[in-house]
Amino acid sequence: MTENVGDGGMVEIRVDRDVCDGLGQCALVAPEVFTLDDDEQLVVAPEVPDGLAGKVAAAVRACPVRALAVEGA
Repeated sequence: MTENVGDGGMVEIRVDRDVCDGLGQCALVAPEVFTLDDDEQLVVAPEVPDGLAGKVAAAVRACPVRALAVEGA
């Protein structure tokens, strides 16, 4: 399942929940946007704070299983 989340106006994040394995590399790079819950499921902030588009793009690139995609960064 792919869902669009984190629409902060200029940045839209897509998460493929079937691929995401909860390693949390994205959360290490951009903890303001990505976190893991107690079940190691990815949680994405509902809006990307201003000025973090580049950091979000780096977090997407850090995903080892390519479960994330971003537009507008």
